[in-house]
Amino acid sequence: MAAMDSVLNSTNQITLKVTDENISTGQAQAANKNNKDEKKLTSFIRKNLIHEKNKGGWKYASILLANQGLATLAFFGVGVNLVLFLTRVLQQENANAANNVSKWTGTVYMCSLIGAFLSDSYWGRYLTCAVFQLIFVLGLVLLSVLSFLMIKPTGCGDGFISCKPLSSIFAAIFYLSIYLIAFGYGGHQPTLATFGADQFDESKPKERQSKTLFFCYFYFFLNVGSLFSNTILVYYEDSGKWTLGFLVSLASAVIALLSYLMGTPGYRYVKPCGNPLPRVTQVFIAAARKWNVVVPANSDELYEVAGPESAIKGSRKILHSNEIEFLDKAATITDNDLAGPKNPWKLCTVTQVEEAKCVLKMLPIWLCTIIYSVVFTQMASLFVEQGDVMNSHIGEFHLPAASMSAFDICSVLICTGIYRKILVPVAGKLNGNPKGLSELQRMGIGLIIGMLAMIAAGATEIQRLKYISPGEKASSLSIFWQIPQYVLVGASEVFMYVGQLEFFNGQAPDGIKSFGSSLCMASISFGNYVSSLLVVMVMGITAKGDKPGWIPDDLNTGHMDRFYFLLAVLTAFDFVIYLICANWYKGINLDEDSCEKEMEMKLDEDDVLRRV
Repeated sequence: MAAMDSVLNSTNQITLKVTDENISTGQAQAANKNNKDEKKLTSFIRKNLIHEKNKGGWKYASILLANQGLATLAFFGVGVNLVLFLTRVLQQENANAANNVSKWTGTVYMCSLIGAFLSDSYWGRYLTCAVFQLIFVLGLVLLSVLSFLMIKPTGCGDGFISCKPLSSIFAAIFYLSIYLIAFGYGGHQPTLATFGADQFDESKPKERQSKTLFFCYFYFFLNVGSLFSNTILVYYEDSGKWTLGFLVSLASAVIALLSYLMGTPGYRYVKPCGNPLPRVTQVFIAAARKWNVVVPANSDELYEVAGPESAIKGSRKILHSNEIEFLDKAATITDNDLAGPKNPWKLCTVTQVEEAKCVLKMLPIWLCTIIYSVVFTQMASLFVEQGDVMNSHIGEFHLPAASMSAFDICSVLICTGIYRKILVPVAGKLNGNPKGLSELQRMGIGLIIGMLAMIAAGATEIQRLKYISPGEKASSLSIFWQIPQYVLVGASEVFMYVGQLEFFNGQAPDGIKSFGSSLCMASISFGNYVSSLLVVMVMGITAKGDKPGWIPDDLNTGHMDRFYFLLAVLTAFDFVIYLICANWYKGINLDEDSCEKEMEMKLDEDDVLRRV
């Protein structure tokens, strides 16, 4: 603190000296004014600049990327083989296990909305990430201890040795532990993505490009972390060493938390903007109260606060848009508004109205991504169950079915490089977009590739059923026939999920940035719930009388291929709707004048620092 005061005192002395050298005695009045301006600027430095200067950037964003990789390693150390843990250790049927995994995974990403709300409204990104990571670690501690106590005999759950039935108490504690993990990881993920983006200053063109690149790396590190889980950990868990796998996940989560805390002094922080729910609600209430009011033809006549700053704390102004015009009634000024004090439940600013519009405009796009998430979630459930009844031996070595997702991860890593190094430059030259393809275009491509993945999975299942031997559980068809479906899902992720992260974070107003990032996670959540619902509906319709249904406990008597083809048809139908929604969508329009003024202020700050 003393050092800071010394620097600031030096700043005052130098600026006073510079002023004295450039004025004459007859200019004393002007000098006093300049001195006041310098003192105001110095005061600004004390309050803002010294605290935040030289913070953030790639150095600290890299810590968050490493945190993402380690946390993902820990999460998938539990999630990737959970369906086999439920069938082998808890002795659940295939359909029930797949549904339970879908519900659990859905809960993981549903919790992202809770984390985003707390981050945007009250806690801020840093504290939200810290708290939810701590919950994540506690869940892994409980699961590791419980697995050591409940898995008897040692080594059971490997597909050959049966485990003893669990007591109801152990089962309840098990579900508590995995849902703590779901709550912790889910709340941490979208906030971490937004916190990482905060490390770059959008007012600087170079850092704006770095922010776009960060989201690509964010998903890249997510897959790097899961690669270890899907190869090494899954092998030990598949061989019955469940406790060892959970302990490694715990160690990774602890390292992730400690490394995150170590970066505390250098992060760039953005203050929360307050609870957005009342702001959005006020817009609808005010519009409803003025239902019969005529909106002025000139948008400049709508209510907005004067000056470059928005009425929403910490948020930039948003310019008026012509979509969803009935909400403009909330910003229409009436005689009653002029007569009394401003009431936000009767009169809202244009920025506040546009914030509500942004949420409504993003929803149709978001709804169209849910079917894709249904496709994506099959990797953690039906793909694993399908691989478990295929020939997974390479000589005497048994390849765990869940480890096939390593091909998905490798596909993501390779396609990310191809996209950044080849597709972006080529597409940029053709269409003039420095990003290559827009976020909406990439998401559409992701839907198409996801549909092809389901067709490939269905074709593999048809082949698997042809190589069934009577009395044998597993088909003689090699598990490597699954490679195309995993590779296609991985390629689709690069376009769909990276595109989603950029789109929802970029189109969300400043006051709900974490909410924007959480929409991507919430899409996965609803995708899991829809997948679970589809399985129940399909089994309810197809398993009648003596018919085993499409996804029975014995997959050799079912028709899982028809379920995959059903998903392909649903994805194709969803793509048509998506094209309509994407064509209708108009992006957010921030007030560039206020952005330019903010940039000018930063340039003035940099000039003073150089003079210091």
